[in-house]
Amino acid sequence: MDFLIVLTAAVVASVLLRHPLHKAPVAFYALAVVLDVAYVVGIEGLLPRVAMGPLTLLMGKCMLSLALFVVVMYIGVFAKGSKAHQWLKPVRAELSIVACILACGHMAVYLASYAPRLGSAMGANVVSALVVAVALLVLLLVLGVTSFGFVKRRMRTESWKRLQRWAYAFFGLVYVHLMLMLAPAASRGGEAAVASVAVYTVVFGAYAVLRVRRAWCDQQTGTDAEATAAGAAELSASDEGHLASA
Repeated sequence: MDFLIVLTAAVVASVLLRHPLHKAPVAFYALAVVLDVAYVVGIEGLLPRVAMGPLTLLMGKCMLSLALFVVVMYIGVFAKGSKAHQWLKPVRAELSIVACILACGHMAVYLASYAPRLGSAMGANVVSALVVAVALLVLLLVLGVTSFGFVKRRMRTESWKRLQRWAYAFFGLVYVHLMLMLAPAASRGGEAAVASVAVYTVVFGAYAVLRVRRAWCDQQTGTDAEATAAGAAELSASDEGHLASA
């Protein structure tokens, strides 16, 4: 499946390019904007077909942005001392911003294509997908903007963390949107659509399970650390008492 190929390439690129991305993120943001512009220009018929093939796959189907978001998602399931976490956590915000910029190009074309149909009769599936897409756009803009370092520094830490928790809602809605778009073809037995539903369900389902597991493990580690600290404090107090009575 195309998405698995794109996802594999995104993972490899994220690891290999993590240092340049961390040192010069603006260059990667600019490249993402160039891809957005190229896709929009291509939609207008101003690019050759040989260029539109890859652009349609990566931008039209939003596979590149989605693959990067999956990388961002899965960074959160690795233990803090693991190699994967150490490699990718420092560029998680940058990867997220690149994914947001790429998604904006897809959404601009997608929503523009539905604008002329507003007010006319549309199927329930189309309306649902459109509503979810608008909600995704709002979350995308809010989460994307607050991922920039200069914005984060101007916010209270607790406020920023509370806002970024909406990323879970964003990821969930991405899955819902994918299912709404694939459901008609999958219900008719389309092999490609059925395969896509299966792959996306495994990717997002595994993330949900692993993220809950990571939260539980972190909570247990925190509880153990608190218990150790409390025990050390009690031992210290006991020692002080013995010294005082000696």
